[in-house]
Amino acid sequence: MAVAVDSFHLLYREISRSCSSHFEALALIGALYAASRAVVLLRDCCTVVRVHFLPRMMPSGRLTQRYGDWAVIYGAAEPVAGAYAEELARSGISIIFITQDGSSVRDAASFLSQTYRVETAVVTADFSLGQAAAKPVAEALRGKDVGFLVNCMDETSASPRSLIEIPERGVLDRVNRNVGAATLMARLVLPGMVERSRGAVVNISSGACCRPRHGRVTRIDLGYLDHFSRALHFEYSDKGIFIQSLIPFQISSSSSAEGWFAPSPEVYARHAVSTLGVSTRTTGYWPHTLQCIPEWIWILGSRNRCLLFELLSA
Repeated sequence: MAVAVDSFHLLYREISRSCSSHFEALALIGALYAASRAVVLLRDCCTVVRVHFLPRMMPSGRLTQRYGDWAVIYGAAEPVAGAYAEELARSGISIIFITQDGSSVRDAASFLSQTYRVETAVVTADFSLGQAAAKPVAEALRGKDVGFLVNCMDETSASPRSLIEIPERGVLDRVNRNVGAATLMARLVLPGMVERSRGAVVNISSGACCRPRHGRVTRIDLGYLDHFSRALHFEYSDKGIFIQSLIPFQISSSSSAEGWFAPSPEVYARHAVSTLGVSTRTTGYWPHTLQCIPEWIWILGSRNRCLLFELLSA
């Protein structure tokens, strides 16, 4: 039936009357969606408190009793790995540094030994040689209660470059230093942990593994280490071994650049160690957790930044 109206107000009232049931359905859908988002937000807030705050307020016991007396640190030349080793040494854990250049960590090993009264050892292993690098590492581990393995990504050539700009040898070297070395280190350490039914494997990569960026296509090693951690957790968590993937965002390399979202390696390590046994995959530092935005937003923002840069450079 046609309805004659002489004003927009009457027309709107008639349309609203005929569509009132639809409006109620849409309102119900909107309310359910808002409630689900509120539940997700509350869950995420509880997770942040459980992972990053409660362990620091209520420590769960000595690390040596929970995991073991020795820690193996691969990639100790990286500031984050060095700071992580110091945090473990502060808890009375002896340290074995595995590095390609022993001179780069000998001073750090001596400092930890003198300051925290723990044993330290430096093992030189060139993983570009393949399986031959395993022999000195296996010798250093023999007879020790190794409770920790910390693999840290080599960032010596982390400047943004496209795939075709990197020599073939450089690609293979990166795979050997990070992918191959981290896998081999886990293979060497895990049998002893399985035998003792305790231990922790911590793989430190980067938040970049979760967010594609221009010039970072060669950092597939980051994604590998993150996935490798989750696969190890699936396979060994029921054997008493804790596997953790640490994916930090920006960490300051100088005191002048430190900030809330860019902590020093020492501050980051202090927070990260407190998440041991609590979360299997975390940024390790709660302000970094706040930076975990959906991937489609990250990609859109990255493309817009690149477009703006090109326009400004033209």
